Amino acid sequence: MMADNQHAASGSPPQSDKDDFNAHDSLVDGLAVVSVSGSVDMLTAPGLAEAIDSALANEPKGLIVDLTKVEFLGSAGISVLMKTRDNLGESTPFCVVADGPATHRPLTLLGINELMHLSRRLDDAISKLTDR
Repeated sequence: MMADNQHAASGSPPQSDKDDFNAHDSLVDGLAVVSVSGSVDMLTAPGLAEAIDSALANEPKGLIVDLTKVEFLGSAGISVLMKTRDNLGESTPFCVVADGPATHRPLTLLGINELMHLSRRLDDAISKLTDR
C-alpha cells in the first residue's frame, strides 16, 4: 500500500486504463470546445488528438481544449497540444483551459503558457477568442 502512495506522490499517473479518459467536442459561439476528463498519458493522448481533429473538421472560428477535469497531464498530452498549436499556426485561434496542479502547473513550469493562450476558466477562453 505504501508503494502506491509513493508512486502517486511522485507525479506519476494514477493506475488506470483508457476507461477514465473522455473527450468530447461541442460548438460554442462558433468555437470548437474539446472537453477532456481523466488522465491524458501515452495511452490516451491519441484519443485527445482524434477529438481535436474531429472538432477541427467542422472548420470552427477557433479551438479551445478544456482540461479542467483532467487529473493527470503527461508529456504525451502536452505534445498533442503543441502539435495542435503548430498545425493551426495563426490561421485558427487556439486556447487551452487549465486550472489546478495537474494541468496549469506543468504547462506554466514548462513555459507552454508563453507559446499558446492559456486560461483558467472556459468563459475566459471563450471571451479571449471571440474578442479577437
